[in-house]
Amino acid sequence: MKDLPILYAPRQRGHLKKPKWIIILISLVSLFLVCTYVYPPQSFSACYIFSSHGCKALQSWLPPAPARELTDDEIASQVVIRDILNMASNMSANPKISFLFLTPGALPFEKLWDKFFQVIWGRISMVDAERRLLANALKDPDNQLFILLSDSCIPLRDFDYVYNYLMYTNTSFVDCFEDPGPHGSGRYSEHMLPEVEKKYFRKGAQWFTIKRKHALIIMADSLYHTKFRDYCRPGMDGRNCYSDEHYLPTFFHMIDPSGISNWSVTHVDWSEMKWNPKSYQSKDVTYELIRNLTSIVDSVHVTSDSKREIQIQPCMWNGRQRPCYLFARKFLPETLEKLLELFPKYTSI
Repeated sequence: MKDLPILYAPRQRGHLKKPKWIIILISLVSLFLVCTYVYPPQSFSACYIFSSHGCKALQSWLPPAPARELTDDEIASQVVIRDILNMASNMSANPKISFLFLTPGALPFEKLWDKFFQVIWGRISMVDAERRLLANALKDPDNQLFILLSDSCIPLRDFDYVYNYLMYTNTSFVDCFEDPGPHGSGRYSEHMLPEVEKKYFRKGAQWFTIKRKHALIIMADSLYHTKFRDYCRPGMDGRNCYSDEHYLPTFFHMIDPSGISNWSVTHVDWSEMKWNPKSYQSKDVTYELIRNLTSIVDSVHVTSDSKREIQIQPCMWNGRQRPCYLFARKFLPETLEKLLELFPKYTSI
């Protein structure tokens, strides 16, 4: 008996409810999103395929990345900082402003400052650090505000104007801006990690005007001060970093960004594009010069990169725009007589 041929009838494949390509595409997209979340893109990546706005648009609807675990020192530091920031203001019955002069010797403009204070003015003993100045000034519980000035600074307003401007606002006037150039973020060292990340690194003039709570925080801080002492200094990693330009701007940007103005009330002219600001000689000092300085209502910063980006922000005081500057530098000693002559005129502006 011959073997009968075996016949195979093709199976009739029914239509899939969902095409395979849709399932595959969804799987790939899901896998991509998971990878993007776990390994965030550092520069150009495939996220541009899915969004014309690039990675930022894609990350906006991703869940937030897990927070970095804080070190023990950070936790201790933040507890102290938080408690001081949350302390109720203990305004004394006789609130005073403490003027701190950082000077290598005698104060050239002592007579002018004496006219400004209209009292017998005693100079603060020579000190070599801002923190030591603050420590001494904090001994007086009536000192509610602290102003750091140099030996070349002059007052642009009378005492009452300065007192009211500074005392009746909750803001500390600390200069702070982001400079992506070599004289800004280019000075950052990764040795500051994990406590100080590069994205928080800021720059600003050292001439501050701060509230008592912020002065207490500066004195209480050891963690961040140590980071800048050790890793923001000339010659660090082949770059020159200056703590007086970066420590306080970065520190306050991290711990209380809404509590500072981001500009200094001390005017400095960097228009000559040199390592040092413009110095005013006797021939430069006129009523028009002082009036121009007191009329400035916008704070201007210029980045140090090739773009030379100009950053302009209005000087806001309790929600309204006001003149930015109460003091100015850098005036040479030879200008004293002219300033004494002009003081009654320009302080009545």
